[in-house]
Amino acid sequence: MSRLLLAVLLLMVPAGCASGEPTGGAASSAAAPAPSGSPSGSPSGSPSSSTAVPPGFDQELHDELLAMLERDQSGRTGGADPEGDAARTARLAEVLDEHGWPTWQLVGEDGSEAAWAIAQHSDLDPAFQQRALELLRQAVAAGQASAGDLAYLTDRVAANTGQPQTYGTQVACTPDGPQPALPLADPAAVEQLRADAGLPPYADYLDEMAAICAEE
Repeated sequence: MSRLLLAVLLLMVPAGCASGEPTGGAASSAAAPAPSGSPSGSPSGSPSSSTAVPPGFDQELHDELLAMLERDQSGRTGGADPEGDAARTARLAEVLDEHGWPTWQLVGEDGSEAAWAIAQHSDLDPAFQQRALELLRQAVAAGQASAGDLAYLTDRVAANTGQPQTYGTQVACTPDGPQPALPLADPAAVEQLRADAGLPPYADYLDEMAAICAEE
């Protein structure tokens, strides 16, 4: 799945909170683009057949997370999703119990990103989402997860608890174009914070969101 497609489909939050697929029949708003990839020089995703498996890499867990993400995306595009978000949240909670955050070393960049997407969609369990955020923060501090993923989940948790967002990733489509779904905690600092997380400038992000909103 291309990152562009992933961008359009991943980030969906309850209506009245932030960008994405509404619940309860409220007016819809746009799905936010996925964060930038990991910094250059970071480990690659799953090992190819021509390379040795990195020490500590869990191929079975990697494949399971990607399969979970595939079902997540299928359900959000009208396809089959036999388990649903609640079951994926419960399974990811078991993974966190056993491993902590699924790191690049453990499951590759794509596996870690799949875990992030599932956490993003765990809106029905705010306590779990907060726990996932803390573990992801630890993994980023250790250089083993994406700072962009952390930025998006930080804003997602803030949106789901009615708090101001830090990075401006949660955007709603309005008649006047894309607007922050919740206020920015520090508008003057948002550009530097986004740059530190590897995210594009806010104006560029809003331009991208405007194109997505226009398709709705």
